[in-house]
Amino acid sequence: MRVDVHMNFAFINPKARRATVALATAILSSVFISGQSFSASANPTPDQAARIYNRIAGVPAAPSVVTQMTAMDPLSAALMATDDPSFYNVTLRNLATPWTNRDQSVFAPLNDYTATVIGMVRDNVPFNTLLTADLVYVADSSAGVPAYSPANNNMYQALDDQSVDLKKHLVASTQSALTGVPTAATAGVMTTRGAAAAFFDKGTNRAMFRFTMMNHLCSDLQTIMDTSRPPDRIRQDVSRSPGGDSRLFLNNCVGCHSGMDPMAQAFAYYNFDDTTNQIVYTAGQVQPKYQINNNNFPQGYVTPDDHWDNRWRTGPNYLLGWSAALPGSGQGAKALGQELGNSAAFAGCEVQQVFKDVCFRAPSNVADRNQVTAMIASFQSHNYSLRQVFAEAAVYCMGN
Repeated sequence: MRVDVHMNFAFINPKARRATVALATAILSSVFISGQSFSASANPTPDQAARIYNRIAGVPAAPSVVTQMTAMDPLSAALMATDDPSFYNVTLRNLATPWTNRDQSVFAPLNDYTATVIGMVRDNVPFNTLLTADLVYVADSSAGVPAYSPANNNMYQALDDQSVDLKKHLVASTQSALTGVPTAATAGVMTTRGAAAAFFDKGTNRAMFRFTMMNHLCSDLQTIMDTSRPPDRIRQDVSRSPGGDSRLFLNNCVGCHSGMDPMAQAFAYYNFDDTTNQIVYTAGQVQPKYQINNNNFPQGYVTPDDHWDNRWRTGPNYLLGWSAALPGSGQGAKALGQELGNSAAFAGCEVQQVFKDVCFRAPSNVADRNQVTAMIASFQSHNYSLRQVFAEAAVYCMGN
């Protein structure tokens, strides 16, 4: 079980700890039994209680805690396990860290993106605001680390190096107060320093859109490409005859760019400055990166502002489940984050990632898929509480 991996997590080098966790998880995913249905009215046995706790917290439950859990219904017992500090320092850390870097590696340093995910889960902040909130979690004054800086990652590196209890020492603040990005331009984790350094640095800002889709809607571009959308919003840097063959553009490039480019326009005013090491927001002024390589196809679209449109609301990507309460277009990253965060695909993606993290496998049979469907509905009805999702997954996979 994960118990041996994490029982002394506070005394192990953080990078070594994460490497061990990742290896153990990979091994366990190949050998652990399938999740089984359970009676919600039946209290867990001691073995089930211990397994629930380990699945969530990654550390062994004390005998007195197991005794408490066996006197509760399984869901209450699982929610109790989410109070363990290692749930935040290890389990949530390992879930969120791959979202923060292009390699999707768990071995990346702690940063404000990861810390904000951890804080939101701890505080039951509705997780569908992950891509919209003017929010960032920082260390409190008693953590003994440097103050937050929009120009470096020193605070979070110190939290990491000192294995500080993140459950105890993270506090909520606002990006607008700490980074200078206006409230209306903040967009949850997408406008944290960590995300900006990874996805707004150089390039054309399409990376922010692509990795947000991968991490939070579980959809990479090749799986949702749609060549039936009009190509009129594709920028000048995309050749219409790559390698001299226009068929490649019509049958491949259009499939991604015709939907992506109109939505990535939401990021037109953002950049990450490698000189100051800070996120930059230029209200009303399109970043020069949107005009690079404009000779590839001079007749292509010239970005005038940050207005975006979701052309995937029709066609095959209608199945991503866009909210009927939203208009499907808007100005800037916050409005786009609302569009993405309120989709059925967002809720389904977060639930499936938690299921895989807790059960050490992806949903693989009818019972699993039915459970995921029920967990998605519960996630939404519980005001997008990700702690609730962890608890339900742990109960489902608590075994006999």
